[in-house]
Amino acid sequence: MAIPVYATPLERAWTWAYRIGCGLIFLFLIAPILIIIPLSFNAEPYFTFTDAMLSFDPAGYSMRWYETLLTFGMNRPDAPGGAAWWADVWHNAAWVQAAKNSIIIGVSATLLATLLGTIAALGLSRPEMPFRRTIMAVLISPMIVPVIITATGLYFFYSATGLANSYAGIILAHATLGIPFVIITVTATLVGFDHSLTRAAMNLGASPPRVFFRIIMPLILPGVVSGALFAFVTSFDEVVVVLFVAAHDQQTIPRQMWNGIREQISPAILAAATLLVIFSIILLTTVELLRRRSERLRGIKQS
Repeated sequence: MAIPVYATPLERAWTWAYRIGCGLIFLFLIAPILIIIPLSFNAEPYFTFTDAMLSFDPAGYSMRWYETLLTFGMNRPDAPGGAAWWADVWHNAAWVQAAKNSIIIGVSATLLATLLGTIAALGLSRPEMPFRRTIMAVLISPMIVPVIITATGLYFFYSATGLANSYAGIILAHATLGIPFVIITVTATLVGFDHSLTRAAMNLGASPPRVFFRIIMPLILPGVVSGALFAFVTSFDEVVVVLFVAAHDQQTIPRQMWNGIREQISPAILAAATLLVIFSIILLTTVELLRRRSERLRGIKQS
């Protein structure tokens, strides 16, 4: 936004100080990303910039660590490419197995969190709902309580119920962490919802399921999808709960990165982090587009 021509020198100085301060904060926040991405192309097995990289020598850059994401853990990584080689990657490569587990767990937890969170948000949006604030506080508590406490409680609970060291336990735990995000986003979408639309539809003879799928769901869909994306990111990024409730062979990408830091220091971790950053940017862009669509549907003017 341009500075108004009638602004005083003090107002102009404050505006420029504000812009510079925001720029420095933004630079501080993205500095780790600016370092990780180029280091993932390091030709040497180091976590520092080599002389060749600093001089922009092509020999100092390589895709070897991205190839490691495919070959680490394979039985025959040097075999000629083909169907057998890709089958070896799919069944034995450690990073590929971790990615498969993360996707399966993330999608399953997201579906469960979206279903339960949307139902809870619809109920909490009703003015006649008793103890709304108390129920809301309980449902979003996993977002507020430190994850280490949640993971500890889940460990003892799963040990007593037989869910420990199982994929079902991990999915339920990740769904618990994702439900608050779904509730908050769907509740925010329902703030401007016109309930007279549902009353009019029911007066015209529409059944409750028809009202929900034809009127309510299309209007709250951007909030539901946004909440689902947040729940998926939460599950995809979670490592503390997995360390507590998962078996040693139930690896996810964050846990694989954690093991890589502790057991085998390799710049392949930087390559995985770079791919996760790109993935997160795509998801956040989708969330922003959905937010704008939701505002347009509710008639909110965008600045």
